[in-house]
Amino acid sequence: MDNKDLESLKCNNDAAFTADEKPLTTDAKTEGTGLFKAAWWIAVIILLSKVAGFLRDIVVANYYGAGIVSDAYFYAYQIPALALVILGGVGGPFHSATVAVFSKLITDFKSKPDFQVKKLFNTFETFTMLMFALVSLLCFFFPVQIMSVIINEGSQELLNLAASHLKIMSPVVFIGAVMGLYYGILVTYKKFLLPNISPSMLSLGIIAVLLISKGDKTGYLLALGTTFGAILQLLIQAPAVIRLGYAFRPSFDFFKNKNFNEILELLFPAFLSSTIGQLGVYVDMFFSSGLKEGSWTAYGYANRIFQFPVGMLLTAILVPLFPLFSRLVAKKDEDGVRHYFQKGVGTLIFVGTYLMTVIFVIRTDAIRLALQRGAFDNEATLVVSEILFYITLSIIPYVFRDSATRLFYSFNDSKTPFMIAIACIVLKCVLNLILVKPFGINGIGLSTTLVTLFNAVSLGILLRKKIRIGYTRLLKNAAKILAAGALAFAGGYFTSLIFTNFVGWNFVTGIIKLAFVSGVMLLIYAVCAYFTRIEYLDDLIERIKNRGKVHAE
Repeated sequence: MDNKDLESLKCNNDAAFTADEKPLTTDAKTEGTGLFKAAWWIAVIILLSKVAGFLRDIVVANYYGAGIVSDAYFYAYQIPALALVILGGVGGPFHSATVAVFSKLITDFKSKPDFQVKKLFNTFETFTMLMFALVSLLCFFFPVQIMSVIINEGSQELLNLAASHLKIMSPVVFIGAVMGLYYGILVTYKKFLLPNISPSMLSLGIIAVLLISKGDKTGYLLALGTTFGAILQLLIQAPAVIRLGYAFRPSFDFFKNKNFNEILELLFPAFLSSTIGQLGVYVDMFFSSGLKEGSWTAYGYANRIFQFPVGMLLTAILVPLFPLFSRLVAKKDEDGVRHYFQKGVGTLIFVGTYLMTVIFVIRTDAIRLALQRGAFDNEATLVVSEILFYITLSIIPYVFRDSATRLFYSFNDSKTPFMIAIACIVLKCVLNLILVKPFGINGIGLSTTLVTLFNAVSLGILLRKKIRIGYTRLLKNAAKILAAGALAFAGGYFTSLIFTNFVGWNFVTGIIKLAFVSGVMLLIYAVCAYFTRIEYLDDLIERIKNRGKVHAE
């Protein structure tokens, strides 16, 4: 980034202050210079990974639809997913603990790490490998016992299939936790490409195995493709970490290493918090196992469609933002932390609101266009669409919750999110008891949204004990954003009705409809945001203008 870009960012930062805010320090401005530039690149990278995941879902839906085999796979996959996505993924506790500690220890990112840093890395990796090798062995030797706890009222056939899938995928548990450490090291060094593109290897592994074999009636090949993909994901991470100077050498310095103890102080509450959070999924699985066959598969598809744009948005903003939080907190630069938290959360709400309105309007057509073929029929499309509606209501609290959680971790406080997560599990059980019987699988989607809202509000209130965020300004912008979103929704809804009345449905017209309706909504949303002076749009326009000037010169 050249001097003109830097000056532009400084001007934008300074213009965003209210009367009671102090100007950012030079260090904070320098730290944040490449933040949103990195976010754009990460968004592009994640888009490619999400496309791979989208293609995987198309292939899986084509071969297995929404029935007992797909239910068995998705029940079993939740345990490897705990390590691969929740614990070891980008934003998981292993990644977060690594970034929080190593960001403060490494001062020269261009040189090889010193002896103490390498020793810390080796100690942490040795500890991680030992712990999760044990969990993998338990999944391999006791899959029936494990799945019988989760599958409450399902048939014996469903239980046996799920146990077989879990046994095949048991190595993924070990692989996932190790990758969390690798993600953390790479992000600490501002190497954002591999951590965000490598998840596509999991999808490509599944696609390759299914296309070569043309599927099967048991889903064993689907589970095998998952394990194969996880191995590929690890193999493309390891060389990059080694090149940074972190070749693995076993180290058992578990008790005398002060920095390792700091990692554990962050890791265990964060680990328990993530595990508790995942328990919410297991609670949902418990309640859904007695519902109509294919219900859990439908819920899984709805959740992955939701995660396609929202997960990309969150990762693009929070991956570069989290190390910045950690460094600013270490420097006790509260003004810098406050500024970038407001800017990050505001941007997430601004983009997230548009995504929410678009999903509300086009979700059924999008699902029909993407998944309705082969074993995935129209009934499955409608079920997934209804679930997606209830999940999508959670977008705003979802993005705030994840942002606030990262800030707590930056303050070396993972206990607060953990305690709130415990309360969320209790609330989840109560809401499922109330909502699942009258609403079926949709009740699980609604309870998920209500629990996410409770989590976000609780974190927001308790965060004020750490730092003065300035919620008034954030809420004023959020109100204007939601008003713009409501107008965009109305415009998109009526545009969709008119299009449907005059144009027949096929694959080509379906694509045209989705693009046209989304475009109309984007135009309405942008115009409303412009006239109500939502500052995040102003920042975006200003940066585009400045980049255009630089390229022109």
